[in-house]
Amino acid sequence: MSAYPAYAMGGLCLAGGVTGFVRTRSVPSLVAGVGVGLLFLWSADNIRKGTSNGLEGALGASALLLLSSLPRVAKGPVPAVLTVASAASGVYYGKTVYGLRNH
Repeated sequence: MSAYPAYAMGGLCLAGGVTGFVRTRSVPSLVAGVGVGLLFLWSADNIRKGTSNGLEGALGASALLLLSSLPRVAKGPVPAVLTVASAASGVYYGKTVYGLRNH
């Protein structure tokens, strides 16, 4: 299990939230991007340290991002990329959590 996907997703979410705010003054974009980004980064840090709830946090952040970006998937490349990236990280961390629970 690797923390790298969660670190990458956290950085992308933070950058995306700040960029969305700077470009359109969208406060919801800023709050959502920073909130989900921080959840990903917290999860990545816990995964790296081997402490509890890191994998579950990354899975939850992936689900939040997927559920928020899926309705907007056809509105442009950014929501489409967010949807694909969150689905991929969700599958990765979902399989990891499932695998650990069944051993």
